[in-house]
Amino acid sequence: VVNADKVKAGAPTLDIYEDFQCPACKQFEKAVGPTIKQMSEAGEVKVAYHIKNFLDANLGNDSSTRAGNAAACAADVGAFQAYHDKVYAHPPAKEGDGYTDAQLEQFATGAGISGANLVTWKKCVADKKYDSYIKGVDEATAKAGVNSTPTLQVNGKTFDLSAQKVTSAQDFRTKVLAAGK
Repeated sequence: VVNADKVKAGAPTLDIYEDFQCPACKQFEKAVGPTIKQMSEAGEVKVAYHIKNFLDANLGNDSSTRAGNAAACAADVGAFQAYHDKVYAHPPAKEGDGYTDAQLEQFATGAGISGANLVTWKKCVADKKYDSYIKGVDEATAKAGVNSTPTLQVNGKTFDLSAQKVTSAQDFRTKVLAAGK
């Protein structure tokens, strides 16, 4: 949960399932990411990201796991959202290219991680502290029926952007809040 300290009483939970190598997730983040961030900061929704890594197997690399581990390490130093946003702002040039270690570090510094926090982040990444966690999230969510990204749930119920006929970022906000009632 990225905003546990800001959530207003009665606010719905917005669960977001993403894979950092997912082109559709990048488009989703570009379209409504800023709105989700605003809703989160205002405490209108409790936002929980679930980072998946199934595209590693599909694309023959380990970039989803490495980027997920790096994002979890960013959470350890209070910078998950900023790191998450940097990764989606800089997708691989070609699907399957993945991310280099240098790029993952650039995302960290671009997210404002510096000084002692950067040292902590680098050690966490090098130790692959959250690799097994990321793999476990993917396995558990797949068993629960989340097999594509992005997948959204509001208060545990699937929120299908197509079925909801979301037409704009403001429409997204309105429909998420309505679904949470």
